[in-house]
Amino acid sequence: MKSANLPRRVAMAAALCASLALPLIGHAQNEPLERSFCVFDPVGANGPLFTITKTFQPVALQNGIKLALRAYTDEKVAAEDFKAGQCDAVLLTGTRAREFNKFTGTLEAMGAVPGEEEMRLLYNTLSQAKARPFLIDGPYEVAGVFPGGAIYLHTRDRSIDSVQKLQGKRIATLDYDQASVRMVRHVGASVVGANSANFAGKFNNGSVDLAYAPAVAYTPLELYKGVQPNGAVVKYALGYMNFQVIIHRDRFPDSAGQMVRDQAIKRIDEAYEIIAQAEAEIPDEVWMHLPREDTAEYDKMLRKVRLSLLEDGVYDERAIKLMKAIRCRVDATRSECASVAGT
Repeated sequence: MKSANLPRRVAMAAALCASLALPLIGHAQNEPLERSFCVFDPVGANGPLFTITKTFQPVALQNGIKLALRAYTDEKVAAEDFKAGQCDAVLLTGTRAREFNKFTGTLEAMGAVPGEEEMRLLYNTLSQAKARPFLIDGPYEVAGVFPGGAIYLHTRDRSIDSVQKLQGKRIATLDYDQASVRMVRHVGASVVGANSANFAGKFNNGSVDLAYAPAVAYTPLELYKGVQPNGAVVKYALGYMNFQVIIHRDRFPDSAGQMVRDQAIKRIDEAYEIIAQAEAEIPDEVWMHLPREDTAEYDKMLRKVRLSLLEDGVYDERAIKLMKAIRCRVDATRSECASVAGT
């Protein structure tokens, strides 16, 4: 697979999320309900995400939906077309989804979800019917959220093993994401603008010193070429990647979103199996396990970034507090858990 492709395992997880929306939103009329589904895939109609999503068209038709899929190589354009009403539903990354729902767009907040246990608790919470008000924002509803895995820092130099040593280093950064840019600048590193199609190439050829990505990107995007021979993957979750299916509420039955979420939570293990397999493929000697004091330093740094973004209105305070409550439920010994209040 070429480095421009989305990792196939990420595509599988996202397509699984997308597929959940298809067999559930039909109606009882004889004529199928014609709806468009815009899918972001940087490779286009021949890419893995779009190819897998196409396999669900027959399933949708059997359930009363004549689904027209449309491939987008530019996620920004997909989001803009959805906003303009040219798409009835859209599949986006959590970062891009923020403009349609700040609450769910906050789920990828840096350091807010340390691991799988916390993420599962968060998804279980959001799948409940009483959580629906948080998933609705004006004309939009987040019909499904699915995990893409923890985001890890990849470095070409294993000696870069602390927050302080990030100063002056070049980091491939999603320059459209305020959170990522803020984090890189906060540690005194240099922002090197990148996107999902070119960050791996920049890292592998040495144009940058570090990059961040989920484990599902390691093998398909050949990130081992940048890591070898002296680098590492830091076993610390900077954030947790997710994909989101967003719909125009007035174009689907009112119960559609909750039905999708009910099914999604039942099938979430499939996504985690994909993520676990990807993490297992990274050799033990490549992982860098941080000392407890360094982990605490990363926690402190990311918390400062979260709070600054919350203050600037980028993050949703309700989501930030919910994720803190979940972190403290899993590990009450965290320093931030000394006080029930706060973010």
